[in-house]
Amino acid sequence: MGDAGWLVDVAFWACSLIAVATGVLVFVVDSMARATYALATSFIATGGALLLMQQSYLGVVVVLMMVMEMAVMAVYMVMFMGMNPALMPMSMVHSHRAAIGVAVATFVVLGSGAVLVPWPERRGAPAPDVTEALGTAIMESHMLVMMVVGPVMVATIVVGVLLSSARTRYDRMGDDLDQPPTDPPTGRTGVRG
Repeated sequence: MGDAGWLVDVAFWACSLIAVATGVLVFVVDSMARATYALATSFIATGGALLLMQQSYLGVVVVLMMVMEMAVMAVYMVMFMGMNPALMPMSMVHSHRAAIGVAVATFVVLGSGAVLVPWPERRGAPAPDVTEALGTAIMESHMLVMMVVGPVMVATIVVGVLLSSARTRYDRMGDDLDQPPTDPPTGRTGVRG
């Protein structure tokens, strides 16, 4: 890795700068959609930095979980707000002074803990395959729970969308979406009563 070591270093610092810059953009851009895309980019860059540190499991989890979360957020945002409101200028910062105070205090506390608290010494040797050992430790006793939670979450999302959107485009424009829109909708045929 001697010759390629500097490439890894450059890639790591590039991912780090992109992660920080796009994280800052979340609070600079003026719409919810742009903030969502900036946050997704920040998480991708963070996952890339983790992969470059040979933390394969954590890097892939960050990219997959957080990007999918941002994608779902964007879909719901456009679905419930429409694309124009999602892109309309609006402030992404609320309680500006209080937020800055809390952020600075949190940074100082966490940074002090990382610097001042003595780190424990390693006991024992790491497993031959750290990724497999981590997956086993997390999932071995909880696999059945995770298998049940997945379908329950999907069902919850589907039911939530159905309950929140009782008036759909099919109610307004008929089953074939070829009727003139009615307001309020009068049924599945789109014909006024």
